[in-house]
Amino acid sequence: MIGRLNHIAIAVPDLAAAAAKYRDMLGAQVGAVQVLPEHGVNVVFIDTGNTKVELLEPLGEGSPIAGFLNRNPGGGMHHMCFEVPDLTVAVARLTAGGARVLGEPRIGAHGRPVVFLHPKDFDGTLIELEEV
Repeated sequence: MIGRLNHIAIAVPDLAAAAAKYRDMLGAQVGAVQVLPEHGVNVVFIDTGNTKVELLEPLGEGSPIAGFLNRNPGGGMHHMCFEVPDLTVAVARLTAGGARVLGEPRIGAHGRPVVFLHPKDFDGTLIELEEV
């Protein structure tokens, strides 16, 4: 059902500083900052050739990333995103199998429908599915 790994998301307390480390220390191609108020985050994507790294910074105190950073002040891995060909089919299959979908599908940073799966159902890892 899942396709390729689209990205690994890392929550960071300072987006500009984190992006600079990837650019200056690792020589990575760092994209422009995207402000996503509907998700409560500012993001930057780093192209690694075979996938991406998404750096997430909270946009306000109500952001889910703010809560994550309260528990992990230095930042850390937040989620993994896998591509699926049909999000509706994937959600139906997952829920039939007992997985918990967090909320309704919505448009993600790449302009495509996404949904998140409860980390307790996937060995402590928050999973994002993105329709491609």
